[in-house]
Amino acid sequence: MMSRKSGILFHITSLPSSYGIGDLGTAAHQFVDFLTEYNLTYWQLLPLNPTSPTFGNSPYSSDSAFAGNPLMISPQRLHDAQLLPQDALTPPTEFPIDHVDFPAVTEWKMGLLKRAYEAWRTSHQDRSAFERFCKKHQYWLEDYAMFVNLKRQFDDVSWVDWPAPFRDRDPQTLQQWKREHHEAFEYTCFVQYLFFSQWDELKQYCGQKERKLIGDIPIYVNHDSADTWAHPENFKLDEHKRPTFVSGAPPDYFSETGQRWGNPVYDWDKVEEDGFSWWIERMKHNLEIFDIVRLDHFRGFAGYWEIPIEEETAINGKWEKGPGLPLFEALQETLGDLPLIAEDLGMITDDVRELLDTLGFPGMKILLFAFGPDVATNLYTPHNIEKNSIVYTGTHDNNTAKGWFQTEASQEDKHRLFDYLGRHVDDHESHWFLIRLALMSVSHTAIIPLQDVLGLGAEARFNMPGTTENNWSWRATPHHFMDRHPFEHLRHLIHLFNRA
Repeated sequence: MMSRKSGILFHITSLPSSYGIGDLGTAAHQFVDFLTEYNLTYWQLLPLNPTSPTFGNSPYSSDSAFAGNPLMISPQRLHDAQLLPQDALTPPTEFPIDHVDFPAVTEWKMGLLKRAYEAWRTSHQDRSAFERFCKKHQYWLEDYAMFVNLKRQFDDVSWVDWPAPFRDRDPQTLQQWKREHHEAFEYTCFVQYLFFSQWDELKQYCGQKERKLIGDIPIYVNHDSADTWAHPENFKLDEHKRPTFVSGAPPDYFSETGQRWGNPVYDWDKVEEDGFSWWIERMKHNLEIFDIVRLDHFRGFAGYWEIPIEEETAINGKWEKGPGLPLFEALQETLGDLPLIAEDLGMITDDVRELLDTLGFPGMKILLFAFGPDVATNLYTPHNIEKNSIVYTGTHDNNTAKGWFQTEASQEDKHRLFDYLGRHVDDHESHWFLIRLALMSVSHTAIIPLQDVLGLGAEARFNMPGTTENNWSWRATPHHFMDRHPFEHLRHLIHLFNRA
């Protein structure tokens, strides 16, 4: 990544489509063409894992660290594969085009996937590709298929409340269940086969066009997940397999009580005793489906905030030592060079900087954080950014650049920005000056959220941390791509600042 390049942050679910949610079909391939046309190298995505309304449909809260999100499967490509008739592609109601109606989309799409499975199961199609897929992904696929079906069987309660033989994974019990529920088990595996088949087509297309995909790995997993059920020894759990400690962040300027995320924390000593095998499999999986991977909450690998389960806030947590260098040495020994980006935002201490310097991964620089009272010394201000970094105007967790300027930046912040630019900036052009600062910086890579290229305001924000409603649902519409002027201007800046 050391040569000067640029890219777009834009999640799959935000693509335009006729099916209520962005998917891996035509629009995804057209977006690769768009990147190629405008000399953008990278397409950065959020995690691709299944989402749940229980967690506000956040891609950072999933029941699997390995599985793909069925909602991203393209109905059109299922029709092309002769798994759905043409009349199945018309939704029963008209979906909104500017946001995802998750309940409506989920109900309709899961019905389509059932139809596709029945068509495949009763056809004479060759099963060898499906069988090869199952064998390749056997490390996680069987556990995941059992987990989601057992959840359904036991009325969606957490796995710790299942009957003991299922909770504790009695081998005889699980084998008997698999024999008795073979069709439900196979269906879940088949849906994953569809997802990764379509994903592989997209990744190959990116390769043909010489575009690169940047993925995202959340550091933690949910307690109620296939990963924790299948590998409870990796986490700090009690004798009933409930968490004894959970993850979070300490009190700071933004929150007097800190953040209590609630994920189980790793028992890193036991993880290391096992040779970091689960993490090696997880990283191997992600490096096969992406070209580069962003490690969310990188600071947790150096030290993490651990909160006793009985605490309702993060105030009485404490810092614990993370796995540090041995984890990454084990990953490198098995997988070779690690094309990783460290999400090093938040409370960064000397141990985090030391680990990052040793590993040499690029960190992240966010321009929306640069124009406070410490603008001269702020590490995110362009003149303080180092070359080995990824610069963003903002991320999925921030307001859009224009939204920040219009609704969040104080008058003092704006005046510091004007002073830095050497000129006054109006609302309608604020995003372009931040994009310009990102592209002209010395960072070897600049990533711009699509909303900022389009000049959209706070209405297009993707996520508001600390809230659970109206997040993750924004979508681009076909109209957004009809006006080519913003993209032509972006291409001009990309060439001007030698990022083509």
